[in-house]
Amino acid sequence: MNSKTIALLAAAVLAPAATLHAQATTQPADAQANVPVREVVLFSSGVGYFEHFGQVNGNSATVLRFKSEQINDILKSLVLEDLDKGQVSAVTYPSQGPLERTLRSFQIDLTQNPALSDLLNQLRGAKVAVTLALGARQVEGTVLGVEKQQRPSTDKDHPQPIEVDVVNLVSDSGIQPLELAQISDVRIEDPELRRELAQALAALAQARDKDKKPVEIHFAGQGERRVRIGYVVETPVWKTSYRLILSGPGDIPAAKANQEEDKKGLKDAGAPQSAALQGWAIVENQTDSDWKDVQLNLVSGRPISFIQDLYQPLYIPRPIVQPELYASLRPQTYEGGLADARKADAMSLEERIDRAPAAAAMGVPAVTMAHGAGGGFGGGGAMRQLQSQQMAKAMDATASISSVASAAKVGELFQYTVGNVSIARQQSAMLPIVTDPIQSQKLSIYNQSVLATNPLLGARLKNTTGKYLLQGPMTVISGGAYAGDASLGDVPPGQERLISYGIDQEVTVHASDNTQENHLLTGKIVKGVLQLTFKQTFNQEFVAEDKSENPKTLLIETPKRPGWTLLEPKKPIETTDALYRFEGKLKPHEPSKLTVREEHTELQEMDILPMDTNAVDVYARTGEIPKDVKDALTKAAQLKTALADTQRQVQLLQQKLAGITSEQSRIRENMKAVSPSSDYYKRLLTELDQQETTIEDFHKQDDDLQKQQERQRKALEDYLANLSIG
Repeated sequence: MNSKTIALLAAAVLAPAATLHAQATTQPADAQANVPVREVVLFSSGVGYFEHFGQVNGNSATVLRFKSEQINDILKSLVLEDLDKGQVSAVTYPSQGPLERTLRSFQIDLTQNPALSDLLNQLRGAKVAVTLALGARQVEGTVLGVEKQQRPSTDKDHPQPIEVDVVNLVSDSGIQPLELAQISDVRIEDPELRRELAQALAALAQARDKDKKPVEIHFAGQGERRVRIGYVVETPVWKTSYRLILSGPGDIPAAKANQEEDKKGLKDAGAPQSAALQGWAIVENQTDSDWKDVQLNLVSGRPISFIQDLYQPLYIPRPIVQPELYASLRPQTYEGGLADARKADAMSLEERIDRAPAAAAMGVPAVTMAHGAGGGFGGGGAMRQLQSQQMAKAMDATASISSVASAAKVGELFQYTVGNVSIARQQSAMLPIVTDPIQSQKLSIYNQSVLATNPLLGARLKNTTGKYLLQGPMTVISGGAYAGDASLGDVPPGQERLISYGIDQEVTVHASDNTQENHLLTGKIVKGVLQLTFKQTFNQEFVAEDKSENPKTLLIETPKRPGWTLLEPKKPIETTDALYRFEGKLKPHEPSKLTVREEHTELQEMDILPMDTNAVDVYARTGEIPKDVKDALTKAAQLKTALADTQRQVQLLQQKLAGITSEQSRIRENMKAVSPSSDYYKRLLTELDQQETTIEDFHKQDDDLQKQQERQRKALEDYLANLSIG
């Protein structure tokens, strides 16, 4: 907008402000009450349930502010309760009608960002007071309209006339044209028009404030009462981050407990051992309210949630109907109508890769920190020595952390409940929700498609915490040192998962080139179709060597191909939809071999009638096919051979006929060039006569051969049509 427009709008807004204020003071409003949030339930599906609890007195209202995109969720899910016999009277919120439709509803339309001339044109018939810049003279009158007029140019270099906007005002003295360039201020005298303009400007201002929308909830009743407000809105997904502390030399209490059990002979080497699992919930308060001493519930589950547009007013387009007098008949077009488990037993040690005795897998060694006795003034050396001794010990990552959440299953979902949580708005927090021992077994996990030469350091975890572990990153600490990062998927209580967190450079695996063979097993004939059964075998060898000084457990993953049967080893330790898993023990510095053998039976069908005779003859001599099938194929080959011989005779005869016909054409051309009474003409005539006799004989032979060919073809087809052997 230009400066003239701004001046007009400023003048229009000043007057109605006092009027609106006077109206507000004459009508009693509900007392404002603060109803803070007391409970937050965050779901892993990206929504959160918020419940406010507080007190109101008499007729009261509380205002909650939400982002524009959250209003649809509020309208869909808001639940309210007055606990002490009060009533919820109304819930009000600013309209979200299309801005253009809202602006067009006012007498002064600001939709197209109008200039001052356009605004004055809209004010035709309205009384205004115009202040002129020159002389500060004020002119009052009724707006007749705005027009463009030509004025002579004062610029000698550009003598063409210039166009100016002129507003025509009607007053008692007549019509006064005033150039807009000379007007410094315009005041609307009509209070209703001023109020309309102020509301239009307020609508524009409100449209810009898209971040916060007030939702006002009105409660009606007597005295002090308790009220509850609940709603579901979109929230950031709460996340989990894990720390897995594997047992190792000089490690945490879990390792010490394992070592004590080893001394007592209570544990077998390589058997699952106890590890420590820490789970941290990452929670973000992206609301506009502080969470102070709220009860926080974190739910693992995925309830269905969606957004429906309830905030935006919906309008149904309606047809425009012209009066019959003015409506023209339009041509019509018409469309044509239509008539109406894992199920895998653990392998015995004798069936595993090396059949070696079990032993514990080796963890990543702890970092050793060198230190000396030290020295210094005032006993500083002794202090540094004590600090150095403390630093030399592996950190006990579990000693100072305990879960602040209680866990329980709620229906089909799993819930962590944390009491008295305070998180300021637009702030985040990490809360420990899992601090439990978990069953683990260290493994080296090999998959050729992941890494061709080395397995990955890993572990098999069994969720013995009794809690639902939500997916998240996992930092692995082994022997008091960082060992790597892993990714954990969702793990319900009692289920097992594999994790990998580094490359095991102490173990090498060589996967030999695989071999695949194809053998014919048998064959049969079904209604003239030769059905051959082939057996395909696939072999893959893995040779692994542990170059460390400690025995290790190796897990090898191989693809599971649909339709193939595993022959060797007979039982994998685990089977997934896409993989076989085989587990075994490795002795230090001793190569171990695993052979995976699979087979697949395939049926191939071939129609004997169009087959090449040589192919039929080859299968008739194949040893794997039963004798009665081979005899039938031999007879079929004989019938096909006889038919082929007849077909060759027909082709040869037709070639001879073609040659004679060509020769006759030559003779007739020569006869045209000589006299009919000459000896040469007579000789050509005799030769032509002999050829005609030969042609007649060939046609007879061809007819006989064609009939013979049809008889042989029919005999072959009849033989094969009902031929079923085997």
